[in-house]
Amino acid sequence: MSEVVTGEAVVVEVRIAQFSSRALAFLIDWAVQWTVIILATVLVAQASLVTDESLAVGLRILFVVLVTVGYPVAFETISRGRSLGKLALGLRVVSDDGGPERFRQALFRGLAGFLEFWTFFGAPALITSLLNQRGKRLGDVFAGTTVIGERTPGQAPPPEMPPPLASWAATLELSGLSDDLANTARQYLSRWHQLSPRMRDEMGMRVAGQISAQVAPPPPPGVPPYAYLAAVLAERRRREEMRLARARSTPPPYGRQAYGRQGHGMQGHGGPTPTPPSPPPAREAGPPRGEAPTTSGGFVPPI
Repeated sequence: MSEVVTGEAVVVEVRIAQFSSRALAFLIDWAVQWTVIILATVLVAQASLVTDESLAVGLRILFVVLVTVGYPVAFETISRGRSLGKLALGLRVVSDDGGPERFRQALFRGLAGFLEFWTFFGAPALITSLLNQRGKRLGDVFAGTTVIGERTPGQAPPPEMPPPLASWAATLELSGLSDDLANTARQYLSRWHQLSPRMRDEMGMRVAGQISAQVAPPPPPGVPPYAYLAAVLAERRRREEMRLARARSTPPPYGRQAYGRQGHGMQGHGGPTPTPPSPPPAREAGPPRGEAPTTSGGFVPPI
């Protein structure tokens, strides 16, 4: 992980692409480029039988330039930083400020890549990548770009309710908590172990302060931000599961199940009078809003 400062002075953490994945992506692009060069050479050789020799040489040079330089420049410009190899490995080229790669930067990388890979057989790129902290090759240094990995690990499981906070969480008023802020807290908890202690504390205090402004009552004294956010999200998820379970178990009051086929016979048409359905059995009254029966561990199973 590495920190990137955007143009709005916002610190964003990105996952720098590993050297092995970048090398494999280059091999895929390199194989595609050589395949196109061989096919172009065969076509030019066939065309040279009926054309001038100087024209055939010019076409060979043109095809080599288009494949070695134009291929990465065109692909990375159109796809916003991804060639075929990077697309297969889940990599992307971005600016140092986290923005998308621009045409000027793709052109710098393409021209430098011709010298690094096709002239010096990748030696400058290998040395620079091993010495640079972000794994940049010369093209990235000149263009001001970085190769990052877009594929993230599987989604982390939902946070569990801390048992000491279960009874307090059952009294929370969560109607004012927005989905965006809840997603921010969920992302923070999923990446908690990956953050440095300083970043962990700063982000935790900031996110917990934003949520405490929308949730009441405040947490008990001495509760760390991680436990506070986990309790809020776990209680929010529990109440949502209860709401969905109640919605599934409630029969439709005026649907086809209520009248069935009897509704087709109306008095005005000489048919039998529809028999009103018997009232549904009375459901047990659930707990008042904001309160829920808790188990010894503080969890409430969905109804």
